[in-house]
Amino acid sequence: MHITSRDNSLLRQARAVRDGKTKNLIFVEGLRLCEEAFRSKLEIEAIIYSNHLAKKERAADAIEQLAGVAKRAASVSEKLLESISYTKTPQGIVALAKRPQSDDSVLDKLGKRPLLVVMHQINNPVNVGAIIRTAEAAGADGAIATLNTSDPFSPKSLRGAMGSAFRLPIWVGPAYESVIGWCKDRNIETVCSDADSEVAFTDIDWTRSRAVIVGPESTGLSPIEIESADSCVRIPMKGAVESLNASVATGILLFEAARQRQKKHS
Repeated sequence: MHITSRDNSLLRQARAVRDGKTKNLIFVEGLRLCEEAFRSKLEIEAIIYSNHLAKKERAADAIEQLAGVAKRAASVSEKLLESISYTKTPQGIVALAKRPQSDDSVLDKLGKRPLLVVMHQINNPVNVGAIIRTAEAAGADGAIATLNTSDPFSPKSLRGAMGSAFRLPIWVGPAYESVIGWCKDRNIETVCSDADSEVAFTDIDWTRSRAVIVGPESTGLSPIEIESADSCVRIPMKGAVESLNASVATGILLFEAARQRQKKHS
């Protein structure tokens, strides 16, 4: 297939977005994730899809919808798509979408007794995506990614979140101290976990306004950061296991909150 100079400029733009060099756009790869972006009403700047994928019925319908709202669209060969793909196996379609709003204003309309998750300096984008996905599944009202946390809208994080990052309000980039102060101003009690805590995670009242804080995978929260939280709980573990994966630990806490909240209103 002949590629025009206009299409070449689009491919260059896609690579720049993929590599994080264009801050106002995000790189969305894969049919399902592109469909989620469309359903979430993200502003689609462009779509690039393989002519092979366009021959499949479900994909063709999705491509038609996306092309209808995108400012630019291009059908390319599998080889050219591979040149911009973030994955080893190209997914057949890439969308460049406007980055969702991610300042503190996204959390302005929290309801009564909100449940939030704070990701502090988590550097694994897969964990960031998994936490966001888990947070939505547990009924959390929003997420906060502190300074130096992996970008929730990076390609790897988006794949892990499976569309949740498009729906869950996410505040990106505040300092840890700013988040603690922001929560205190709104009477949202912060909770962290530590193996040395004497309080089990099931022994606190999760029906109150809460923000779960999860720290770096390798070191966890520092003693000063733990001290600044309102509560510290322990997840009991058996055997010689000393810690859990950050996303697993967060899921345990969030679903305990969901269990208590559901029980209170049943």
